[in-house]
Amino acid sequence: MTDFNGKFFWYELMTSDPKAALAFYGDVVGWTSQPFGPDGDYNVVSGSAGPLGGVMVIPAEAKDCGMTPWWGGYVGSVDVDADAQRLTDAGGSVKRPPEDIPGVGRFAVMADPGGAVFMLLKGSSPEGMDAPPPMAPGHVGWHELYAGDFDKDLAFYTGQLGWSKGEVMDMGEMGSYQLVSQTGSTDFDGMTGGIMPVPPMMPVPLWLFYFTVGDIDAAVERVTAGGGTVLQGPMEVPGGAWIIQATDPQGAMFALVGSKGEG
Repeated sequence: MTDFNGKFFWYELMTSDPKAALAFYGDVVGWTSQPFGPDGDYNVVSGSAGPLGGVMVIPAEAKDCGMTPWWGGYVGSVDVDADAQRLTDAGGSVKRPPEDIPGVGRFAVMADPGGAVFMLLKGSSPEGMDAPPPMAPGHVGWHELYAGDFDKDLAFYTGQLGWSKGEVMDMGEMGSYQLVSQTGSTDFDGMTGGIMPVPPMMPVPLWLFYFTVGDIDAAVERVTAGGGTVLQGPMEVPGGAWIIQATDPQGAMFALVGSKGEG
């Protein structure tokens, strides 16, 4: 099984309308879904290489605190309590203290020094998961942080989670785009994401996850036909891939990465 310690491995959509969201992403990304748990109110979504995340309704207490539809990512941990303390000591903060999810594992909600939220999770199952192949259809092909504090956040993820740095790209007025790898690679092909300063049009620092599709133009048509909104793109990025950033019909921000002229 793959060692997910310090790496994103599970992605979760909290939304106002799970049924509608499942239909939208099923069409746009090609996911299948399966209810999980005794109440069936959590739906596990799967891409071409198996399960990758879940969709659920925004919890009442979170909604009361102003939460709107949002994609979050879980980072693997071997000791959630110790990691939460270690990350806090390194400039992060705890948004929800460590607690158990019966039958699932132990988790905590964290924020990096710049304020972007992510979760820690240690699963209770000894079986674990395998990482999907690079750019597997329906899976996350890129992780992008709009950093509230670029320098501190970069030091936080590389210093505390063991990520490596790749090339730095100059984006002019938008600042630097730092390629990073969760696997420790320093080669361009081994990069798994990027960190950039939060753009002026972005309301808060956040992690954005790019789901892999085939032809990007066909995917754009599916997004708009399903009631989503394309915010930016399609645009080509280094390496030849094409990307868009978008919001789903309920307002959660997501992104797609694909190619031109493929199915």
